[in-house]
Amino acid sequence: MNYPMTFKASSSSLSGISTHWQGEASSFPVGLSIPPEFEGPGGALSPEDLFCLALTNCFLATFKVYAQYSKLSYGEISLTSELVIDLDENKRPVMKKFNSLVKINGVSQIDRALMLAKKTAQSGFILNSVKTECHFEFEIQP
Repeated sequence: MNYPMTFKASSSSLSGISTHWQGEASSFPVGLSIPPEFEGPGGALSPEDLFCLALTNCFLATFKVYAQYSKLSYGEISLTSELVIDLDENKRPVMKKFNSLVKINGVSQIDRALMLAKKTAQSGFILNSVKTECHFEFEIQP
C-alpha cells in the first residue's frame, strides 16, 4: 500500500432543508437528506447515517482483513449498530457514542475469533480517527 491515499466525494443541492440531494463517492451515487430529528424530510441517508455506516463497515472490513491473513475460517459476520447524538459540555450536538453488536458465526476457533474481533475494535483506523466513544459487544458461534 502506498500512502498518502486520497478518497473523494461530491454533493450538491438546491436550497431548503426539505430538499433531498444527491451525493457520490467512488462513482457510486447516494440519495441524501436531513433527518427528521433535525427537522428535515428524511427518506434518504443523512450525514449521521453515513457516519454510523462508516464506523460499522470500518469494523467489518478490518475484521475481514485480519481473518483472511490469520487464516480464520468463519461463515458470516454481521453488525447491528447505533449512533447516539447528545450534547457536549458546550451544549453542542456531537456524535457521542457508537454501540455495535458484532455477530460472527460458523467460526472454527472461537477464542481466536474473539481475539481478532477485540483487536479490530482497537485498531480500525476510521474507528480510531473519531472522538466518538465506540463500544462493541461480541457474539461468536461455531
